[in-house]
Amino acid sequence: MLKRLIAIRHISFENLGFFEQPLVAADYEIAYHDAAQTDFSTLDREAALVVVLGGPMGVYETDRYAFLEPEIAFLRQRLVAGLPTLGICLGSQLMAQALGGQVYPGHGKELGFAPISLSRAGAASPLAAIAADQPVLHWHGDTFDLPPGADLLASSTAYPNQAFRVGANALALQFHLEAGEHIDRWLTGHAEELRAAGVDTVHLRAAAERQTPGLRRIAE
Repeated sequence: MLKRLIAIRHISFENLGFFEQPLVAADYEIAYHDAAQTDFSTLDREAALVVVLGGPMGVYETDRYAFLEPEIAFLRQRLVAGLPTLGICLGSQLMAQALGGQVYPGHGKELGFAPISLSRAGAASPLAAIAADQPVLHWHGDTFDLPPGADLLASSTAYPNQAFRVGANALALQFHLEAGEHIDRWLTGHAEELRAAGVDTVHLRAAAERQTPGLRRIAE
């Protein structure tokens, strides 16, 4: 029997990426829901897995994005119930907020491929699949304080809180393991942000091509 997976999407070109095929192979039936068009009061809170994807908005911009408050409330109910939930980038920040953490602008953009370091808890988690010399994709300007009861799993040189878990069923990743194969969609969709940050898109595309095989293996 197929297991229902809800993927909450905040921008059209960010999806499950390298996670999608392993999840399909594990008998998940994937349903994408665009956050801005979703009635979170009727969304299936008992789905086998919810994955909250990235996006350019800030968790604290509730006056600009009306869907953020109901999305956070939806996540809070799932997380309190201990139901399996994965957050990526913005998704990790939404999870932190839902669990009582604080999300706020960081000291600057972290944008590009760079390695992370695992905590002791991280080395005993599924993130142990990430080798110390394996760069992952960072694409954020906001950060968060760890919510109460969370275990820190990973840090980077720019930001100490890069991944956390709460219990056995909640995993939050500030960085991207799923992206790379379709990086041109990101380069086009985030063109203004990249230009403002002074990022060399040719260099970033080449880095994505180099890291794709490793990231695919990790995602699997």
